[in-house]
Amino acid sequence: MRYEVDFLVVGSGIAGLSFALKVAPYGKVCILTKGDAAEGSTRYAQGGIAAVMYDSDSFDKHIQDTLVAGDGICDREVVEMTIREAPDRIRELVQYGVNFDLDRKGDRFDLHREGGHSEFRILHHKDNTGEEIERGLLEAARRHPNIELKERQFAIDIITQHHLGQRVTKHTPDIECYGVYALDCDTNRIDTYLARVTLLATGGMGNVYSTTTTPVISTGDGVAMVHRARGVLSDLEFMQFHPTSLYNPAEKPAFLITEAMRGAGAILKDRNGHEFMQKYDKRLSLAPRDIVARAIDNEMKLSGKDYLYLDAREIGKKHLIEGFPTIYAKCLSIGIDITRDMIPIRPAAHYQCGGIKVDRRGESSIHHLFAAGECSCTGLHGGNRLASNSLLEAVVYAHNAAMAAIDEYKAIDFKTEVPDWNAEGMVLNEEMVLITQTKRELQEIMSNYVGIVRSDLRLQRAFDRLNLIFRETEDLYNRSVLTEPLSELRNLIACAYLIIKMARARRQNVGLHYSLDLV
Repeated sequence: MRYEVDFLVVGSGIAGLSFALKVAPYGKVCILTKGDAAEGSTRYAQGGIAAVMYDSDSFDKHIQDTLVAGDGICDREVVEMTIREAPDRIRELVQYGVNFDLDRKGDRFDLHREGGHSEFRILHHKDNTGEEIERGLLEAARRHPNIELKERQFAIDIITQHHLGQRVTKHTPDIECYGVYALDCDTNRIDTYLARVTLLATGGMGNVYSTTTTPVISTGDGVAMVHRARGVLSDLEFMQFHPTSLYNPAEKPAFLITEAMRGAGAILKDRNGHEFMQKYDKRLSLAPRDIVARAIDNEMKLSGKDYLYLDAREIGKKHLIEGFPTIYAKCLSIGIDITRDMIPIRPAAHYQCGGIKVDRRGESSIHHLFAAGECSCTGLHGGNRLASNSLLEAVVYAHNAAMAAIDEYKAIDFKTEVPDWNAEGMVLNEEMVLITQTKRELQEIMSNYVGIVRSDLRLQRAFDRLNLIFRETEDLYNRSVLTEPLSELRNLIACAYLIIKMARARRQNVGLHYSLDLV
């Protein structure tokens, strides 16, 4: 089937929903989401959203904290713009119906502090902030008459001049986006969505690794689509590993233990119950994530153990239960009482700091194609994202993209000559075991060779093994009816290739990229 909409949004997290709500008064909006609308990275964000809201803090302090965490390679102008816009974007979230916790008097926001922050500036809703943001925005979107939300629609490819028979390379000037082809996961039919403006808000790629805090749908779809469309990508070597995921090997995704818990006083300890962060950084357990993750990784290797501990007992029973109810209940469900027991933790792939390169308006190198949220690369994070800056970046860039899209969409015509998807000659492949096994192999390769600590030899070995997997999967793709698992596998392989390629090109240890050969 064919559809025409003014604004097409791929993804229904904070970035996609914020954009949709802002452009909806100006035209028809369609949101495509490959799973349930509420299922995405936004709802799993526990800690909160960083913003300077009161005179006790300052923009300059937040800017400096972001630059330090980014290890000197942030785009300073982007950092300043994003942080100075933050209060306005927070107020808009509240207007949409998002509830943030207030202090005891009820007239000011209750603020947390997290690693790398010099002040208490994290707005939150207990320890399930993302879930509350997702709830508020999703309810507002469902109420809007100009927004159509279509679930279980998996965007397969961006439509460009390539689909009109023109040769498109990374050097082709003025590549244009005309919409996307999307797989209806219920009927297995591939539909054509034509749009004046398209926004990718597809989230991250955490599932290129075996252990990740990201939901199973985080398979780098937006990045892979732009890669195939010959758009510009940047900084994908900077994969952030969250230092503290709950050690529970049977569970996927890994359950996140928010950094706010360390901000409240929890301490990292080794298997003997001794603190160790003093050996690595003067900020101790509140050092930026790249430093803490490498420290934990090193301590695990020194001890030969699979996990260490986070000791939250000194926070106090009342504060733990009331301030971190989700974590308290989760740990209790597997026999850990965090008011009496230390929490077993280990690092897990968490957030990609790079992605689809966008300008300050959120537009990619492909005309009429915008990107916001984790799939994008704005220059805010540099080599390492400061805690709770991700939700902030998403809502700021969704706003900027919406303003740009509103300005230009009327001058863009639908490309009606775009052909429908051609699946002639394809057969339904029933070898699901091939896809499942290849995905597992890919995740093991990335975890073993392209993780927190890398080397030239490890990267070369990963590249060689990935090349074989790529060829096998492309052969399967070229003769098979397209399915969601096969599409996700192709996207993960593309993302893994990009991470390795950019890691090999980065000849300096900076931020999240750490190679033994560059020490």
